[in-house]
Order: sequence, then C-alpha cells, then structure tokens
Amino acid sequence: MPESVAVTGATGFIGGALVRALIKEGWKVRALTRRPRPDDESTRWIEGDLDNPEALQNLVKDVSAVVHCAGQVRGRSLEDFLHTNVEGTRNLVRASIQRDSPPRFLLISSLAARQPELSWYATSKHIAEQLLIDHSHVMPCAVFRPTAVYGPGDKEMSPLFRATRRGILPMVGQAAMRFGLLHVSDLVAAMLCWLSTGIPIRGIYELDDGKPGGYDCQSVAFIAQQVWKRRVHCVFLPTPLISVIANINLWSARLLGYSPMLTPGKVRELRHENWVCDITPLTQALPHWQPRIRLNDALSQAI
Repeated sequence: MPESVAVTGATGFIGGALVRALIKEGWKVRALTRRPRPDDESTRWIEGDLDNPEALQNLVKDVSAVVHCAGQVRGRSLEDFLHTNVEGTRNLVRASIQRDSPPRFLLISSLAARQPELSWYATSKHIAEQLLIDHSHVMPCAVFRPTAVYGPGDKEMSPLFRATRRGILPMVGQAAMRFGLLHVSDLVAAMLCWLSTGIPIRGIYELDDGKPGGYDCQSVAFIAQQVWKRRVHCVFLPTPLISVIANINLWSARLLGYSPMLTPGKVRELRHENWVCDITPLTQALPHWQPRIRLNDALSQAI
C-alpha cells in the first residue's frame, strides 16, 4: 500500500509542485485547504487551516511524513508573521507528536532565517525552525532553507525575469551583492529524496542551484542577453527612494487593511550582500540529490 504524506501549502507555488510530484511517484497525499476541493484516488483534501486543531489532527492521521510548506510572506506587523509561521507551525507540530508514532517532519523555511534581524518574516522563520528542532527528540525532523525559488507558477521572481526580456534588470542594493537561485523542480526533488530515505535525515540545510559563488546582477544580465538575444542593463534603484516607498506602503497597508510585500524589512533583505548557499551538507546527507537546473537552462520558461 502506498505511503501517505501530509502537505500544507498544497495550493501554493512550492506545495502545489510537490503534490504533483508526489502523485506522479505513487504517494498518497493528504493536503490542507481553506476551501472545499474534490478528493481523487491520490489526494484527500482536509478542509481547515493552521489554527484548526481538529483539521490538523485529521491531516496527519495515518501519514508517514509531514511536509510543511505553508507560510506567511506578507504582513503589516511582526504579529502577522508570528501567527502563521510560528503559531501555525506549533499547532502542526503538536498534532504530529500526539500521534502514537510521530511522522517524520520537514519544514520548508527560507534562507532569510539565517539573518533573523533583517525582517519580521526572517524572524518568524527563524523562530519556527527553532520550535521544530526543539521537538527533534520526539519526532524525526529537518528544515530546508531554500534561497529564491523560481519556475512555472512563480509570482515573485517572474516579474523580475520578465523585465529582462524588455532589456532591464531592476535591483536594490549594491553591485557586489551575490545571491543563489533554485528552480522549483530541484527543490521538489530534494524533498522527494528526503522522504525516501530509510533513516530520516535531521538538521537544517540550505539549498540553491549549486552555482559556485552564486549570481550577481551582471551574471543574470549576461544570461538574459544570451537567452533573449538583446542587451540587458542592470538598473540599481536608489535605496533611499525604495525605503520611502516601503514605509509609505506599510503605513497604507495598516490604514487600508491589506498585507504588503514591500516593507522596510523586505528592503533590508533585498540589500543584504550575501544570499548564497552551501549545499554540501545536504548533498552529503542526500547523496542521490544534486541540483540539475540553472538559470541559463530555465529562464525562457521562468516568465
């Protein structure tokens, strides 16, 4: 009988890609959803959210593993992020360890968690990681920290890549900044490898595409030029201007009640000088996983 995996964030970019891959590999999926969805032979949809203990207990019932992809990426305050990213994780961990035989548990975090002082989002992700690791004595668990993830269905990176097709690459920060990129297919492949190990792999792991030294503005622009067959110029937006816009956006969000993406904390994340990963610990823990896709292979599909 195929093993079952519980997935949160299954209707999102990363979680949706994971669910499709799990079904293709023959797994059974129990997935959390806020609105009713029809079940099929491979997927059982559990209606509820991370605040609903009954739904979470139903979600983790009879599963061998939990993959927690859900998370808050927009918010008006630290409390907005803590509510979903920390308390939601706490609720899911509680439901999992209440099982007679707790399932292995994988938290999809963010590379931002290694710099928790930068933003509310980074703080919340760091706290959620520590919460999970604190339960490692009763439940086998691991944390993946992917860098910027892109690919079909992405809504965060695709506008940046679309801009390169028009000949510009807008950036915030300094030209010396370096960052990693990770195609969603490689992230999903790492999750599948983690699920398939006989002995659960524990710990915190960083993920990008393994490009030595990562990328900078000029290397991305060069790749875009090769793909689009036209000049692509790096345009560094003035940090003081972006900071003013971010502050206005935050106060407007508090006044009008929406959840902003561009906030002062997000600007600090964008300006950070180094978002490159060391994937060696993960490739040693999962010897069958290696990232296979780099930006020059996938840019034309990433938009």
